[in-house]
Amino acid sequence: MNAALTIIFAFLALSLVLGILARKGKDMNLEQWTVGGRGFGTLFVFLLLAGEIYTTFTFLGGSGWAYGKGGPTFYIIAYGSLAYVLSYWLLPAIWKYAKEHKLVSQSDFFVSKYKSPYLGVLVSLVGVAAMVPYLVLQLKGLGIIVSEASYGSISPTAAIWIGLIAVVAYVMVSGIHGSAWTAVVKDIMILFVVIFMGIYLPFHYYGGYQPMFTAIEAAHPGFLALPDKGLSPSWFVSTVILTALGFYMWPHTFGSVYSAKKASVFRKNAIVLPLYGLVLLFVFFVGFSAILQVPGLKGADGDLSLLRLSIQTFDPWFVGVIGAAGLLTAIVPGSIILMSSATLLSKNIYQVFAKSATEAQVSRLAKILVPVVGLVALYFTFQGGNTIVTLLLMGYSLVTQLFPSLVLSLWKRNFVTKQGSAAGIIAGVATVTYITIQNTTIGTLFPSLPQAIQDLNVGVIAMIVNVVVMVVVSIATKGSAKRDWSDSRAA
Repeated sequence: MNAALTIIFAFLALSLVLGILARKGKDMNLEQWTVGGRGFGTLFVFLLLAGEIYTTFTFLGGSGWAYGKGGPTFYIIAYGSLAYVLSYWLLPAIWKYAKEHKLVSQSDFFVSKYKSPYLGVLVSLVGVAAMVPYLVLQLKGLGIIVSEASYGSISPTAAIWIGLIAVVAYVMVSGIHGSAWTAVVKDIMILFVVIFMGIYLPFHYYGGYQPMFTAIEAAHPGFLALPDKGLSPSWFVSTVILTALGFYMWPHTFGSVYSAKKASVFRKNAIVLPLYGLVLLFVFFVGFSAILQVPGLKGADGDLSLLRLSIQTFDPWFVGVIGAAGLLTAIVPGSIILMSSATLLSKNIYQVFAKSATEAQVSRLAKILVPVVGLVALYFTFQGGNTIVTLLLMGYSLVTQLFPSLVLSLWKRNFVTKQGSAAGIIAGVATVTYITIQNTTIGTLFPSLPQAIQDLNVGVIAMIVNVVVMVVVSIATKGSAKRDWSDSRAA
C-alpha cells in the first residue's frame, strides 16, 4: 500500500470513528437524529451550511470548470455571495417557525404552512429527485479522488463502494451529529489544501497569477471571458439567480437550519460566509494552472485536472493529504443528503399514508431507508458521464421550483393556496424534466428568439412557468381555500 492510500484510508477511518462517537450519551429519536435536538451553536451550524460550499463539486467541479470552461466558472462565487445575503432574512424566519411547530424536515414546513400533507408528499418527491443527482455527484467525485490519489491502486468503483458503506454506517448510528463532527475535520483540511495549492501551483509553474492568466490568454484567446453564445452573459446572470434562490432549498441544507440554538446564529454566519466563500478562488486557480500543464482533458475528464496536476507536482504523501481532503468533501454532504432523503421518505411520504405509524416506527424506517437511497444513487453513479457541475445544475433546477411557494408562505397575507402551490411546483418540475429528458435548450426549442433569451438557464424559465401557474390556480381556488379554513376553525 503506497503512502497516499494509507493517508486516505486513515482519514476514512477517522471519519467513521467520529461519526460513531458522536452519538454517545444521546437518545437517537427522530429529532436528535435529523436536527441534533436543535442544540447546535454558531460553529456547528456554520460548518454544516459551509458544507454546501466545500463539497466534491468545489474540489473537482470548480477546478474542472476553470480548466474546461474558463470565465463562466466565476458564477460559482457570485451565487454563493447572493445566497448568503438572502440568508440574513430568510433563515431566521424559517428557524423560528420550525421551532414553534417542532418541524424536522423541509416538507414539514410546507405541510404546516399550507395545511396539506399531500403537498408535503409532492415537496418530498421533488426534494428526493433533486438530491439523487447531488448524491451521485458526491459518489462520482469520491471515486475519482480515491482512484486518482491512490495512483490507480483502487478503482473508482471500489472506492465508491467503500466510501458509501462507511457513510451509511455512521449516518444510521448518529445522524447529523456525526456529520457535524466530521465537518470540523473536513473544513480544516480543505482550507489548508485549497489555499496552499491555489497559491503554490500558479507561482511554481508561471511565477504568479498575472503571468498565468497572460499565458492562458495567449494560448486560448478569449477563454477567460464569457462567450457570446451558450455560457453567455444571459446564461451567467440567469444561472446566478437560479442557484442563489435555490441554495437553501436543498432538503438537507434546509434541515440543517433547524439544528441551530437560536436565530442570531444565521445572521452571524451571513456576515462571515461570503468571506469564507472567497476560498473558492484558490480552487479556480488550481484549475487554471492545469490548463497548460495537463493539456488534453476533454468533457467530464476536466474534473480530473486538480488531481492530475497534483500527482505531477507533489510527493505521494502530500497527494494522500489532498485525496483525504477530497474524500471528506464527499462524505460530509453525502451523509446529510442520505439522512435527509430517508427522513423525507419515511416521515413525509410513508407516514402520510400510514397514519397509525408511531414516531419510533418512522424513525426506524428512516434509518432502514439510508442504505436503500444509497444503493439507488449508486446505480445512477455507474450510469452516464455527466460532468460534476452539470449534475449539480440539474438538481438546482428542480429544488428552486420550491422557492416561490416557500417565500410567499412567509408573508403575513399569503394569497397562494395549497392547490396553487402544488400546481406551480408540478408545472416547474415538468418543464425541467421535459427539457432535460429531451436533452434540449430554449434555443433549440425556439431558435428564432434573441440569443440572450435562448441562453437563459432552463431552471429560470421553469420557475417563471411555475409562478404563472401558481398565481392562476391560486386565484381560481381562493374560494375553496377560504371554505377549508372556515371549516377547520369550526371544527
